[in-house]
Amino acid sequence: MNDLAEALSALARRRLGGEGVTGLTRLSAGATQEIWRLSLVKDGAETPLILRRAPGGTRVSETAVGLETEAALMAAGGAAGVPVPAVRWVLTPEDGLGHGFLMDFVEGETLGGRIARGEALAAARPGLARQCGEILARIHTLDPAAFPGLRRATPAELVDQYETTYRAADWPRPVFELALRWLRAHCPPPPAHPRLVHGDFRNGNLMIGPEGVRAVLDWEIAHVADPMEDLGWICVNSWRFGVADKPVGGFGQREDLWAGYEAAGGAPVDRDRALFWEVFGSLRWGVMCASMTASFRGPDPSVERAVIARRTSETEVDLMRLLAA
Repeated sequence: MNDLAEALSALARRRLGGEGVTGLTRLSAGATQEIWRLSLVKDGAETPLILRRAPGGTRVSETAVGLETEAALMAAGGAAGVPVPAVRWVLTPEDGLGHGFLMDFVEGETLGGRIARGEALAAARPGLARQCGEILARIHTLDPAAFPGLRRATPAELVDQYETTYRAADWPRPVFELALRWLRAHCPPPPAHPRLVHGDFRNGNLMIGPEGVRAVLDWEIAHVADPMEDLGWICVNSWRFGVADKPVGGFGQREDLWAGYEAAGGAPVDRDRALFWEVFGSLRWGVMCASMTASFRGPDPSVERAVIARRTSETEVDLMRLLAA
C-alpha cells in the first residue's frame, strides 16, 4: 500500500496540481476491480477521490471493455445528462500504476438491500423506477460509433454465449436447460436500431441519495445490442433484494420504468422483448454464479466467490417462477 500511495502522490503532483494524497484505503466494493478511496491534497484542502483499478494494475477480463474505455463511456454519459462521477485522470503507462482511472467521490448508498428496504431512502423509492427509465433513455442516445471497440451482439448470440459458458462447467442443471429452450423459442430478431447499452444497470450499481439517483457506476460490460436488454436486467429478481413485489430493483414497478423511458425519448417499450430480457437476465446471472465454483476451486478461493456460487440455486427458483408465469 505504501508503494501505491507514493505512486499516487507523485501522480497528484505531476498531473493534478496537488501536493500529494492522503487516507488511501481499499474499499470492499468491486467484485472484479480494485476500488480505493483517497484524498487529493491541494492548496491546504482535501478532495475525496476514488481510484478504480484493475487488480495489480493488469486487465482482468476479455469481456470487460477496459478501464480506459469505461472512463470514456462515463464522460460521454455525463455529457448526455447521465449522472456519473467526473473522471479526473485516466492512468497512462508513464504513471506506473497499470490500468485504471481517478474519479470524483460521490456520497450516497450503493447497497441494494438498504436502497430497497432502508428507512433512510423511503422517500426516494417511489420515484426511482421512473428516474431509472429516464436515465436509460439518455444512455441509449450515446453514439455507438464513438466506441468502435465495443462488442456487438444479437439476442441469439448472447443466448449462445451463456449457453456455451454453462455447458463448459459440465454440471447439468435441468432448470437452465428449460430456460435455454424457452429463450430459443422466444428469441427476438436483431433490433432494427442497436444501441449502446450499459449492460449492468441495476440496483447495486447505482449511487442513491434522498433525492434519487446520484451516479450510475460500473460501465465495464457496456456493449452494442438491443436496448430492451437494460430494461429487462434491472427487473431480475436477484436485484430486488427481497422486495419481490417491486420488480424494478426492489423499489418500483415496470410500468413506471417504461413510462420514464418513453417520456425521456426512449423508443416505445416492446413489452414482450422486455420480458425476454428479464428471463435471459435471470439465466445470465445464474450462469455467472455457477461459474464462480471454478474460480473458488482454482485461482480465487475467497469467501465472496463461494457465496456468489451458492446463489445459483436462487436463480433456478426465479427462472421456474418466471417460466411458470
